[in-house]
Amino acid sequence: MNQLNLFIELTRLKRPIGYMLLFWPCAWGLTIGFDFSNGLTLYLSYLILFFLGAVLMRSAGCIINDIADRKFDKKVTRTKNRPIASGEISVSLGFVYSFILCLLALVILINFNNLTIILALGSMPLAFTYPLMKRYTYWPQLFLGITFNYGLVLGWTSATNEISIIPIVFYIAAIFWTLGYDTIYGFQDIKDDEIIGLKSTSIKFKKKPIIFLHSCYLIFLIGLFLTGYLLEVNILSYVIFLAVIMHLYFFQLKKLDIEDPSNCLKIFKSNNLLGLIIFISLLVEKI
Repeated sequence: MNQLNLFIELTRLKRPIGYMLLFWPCAWGLTIGFDFSNGLTLYLSYLILFFLGAVLMRSAGCIINDIADRKFDKKVTRTKNRPIASGEISVSLGFVYSFILCLLALVILINFNNLTIILALGSMPLAFTYPLMKRYTYWPQLFLGITFNYGLVLGWTSATNEISIIPIVFYIAAIFWTLGYDTIYGFQDIKDDEIIGLKSTSIKFKKKPIIFLHSCYLIFLIGLFLTGYLLEVNILSYVIFLAVIMHLYFFQLKKLDIEDPSNCLKIFKSNNLLGLIIFISLLVEKI
């Protein structure tokens, strides 16, 4: 039971926000690309597969992240008790766990078409090099956005077996969504990160965070509306999109206090609701 609890802690399974933020772009891409005249059964089965894949890959990514950052995690208040940083789980066992999780994710992946499989395998280097970015650049959040939202393209190709401008526009927009919310997340560790020499957009824009975050979310919204235009969505979808604007600007940015870690975490977690709102609006439009 102790090893099971350590595994759950290592993979953050009790903190679903990580894998949900990975899952929502997959669900968006699948929904806008799927032909619902073929029935709901296939759509729901694909949705479940993407959810399981998100959980597995997020879990594997957490392990690789903790292995790469174990020396830094020991020096950060929020992360010093993580199983690998604290020595409760060895690095070698961590690699074994990560390999098993990736193998299970591969079993899920082979249920999709060849294009989706090839694109997904091509994204693996992105997933496993992200933890290193904070050592070399102030833009690791941008790299995370590129990695985390890749599932949007995979969702589209799983449904259409082709690439088009629509998922690309949506993908670029979602990257800026992640750039915004992960910058907010990074404000929790900004003092420790500066001491140990790690980099982030949270540090780079600490003197003008609201301007930077406004810019990120504005680009996200422009991309979101452009995607709606390309999809020729109806008025109802645009009305639901207004809820996204309200959430971004009147909840997240207006209430943000970068000096309060608990406030930053609360606002970061609220993006799960934002992902759900967008998913519902796309689903209503398609059905």
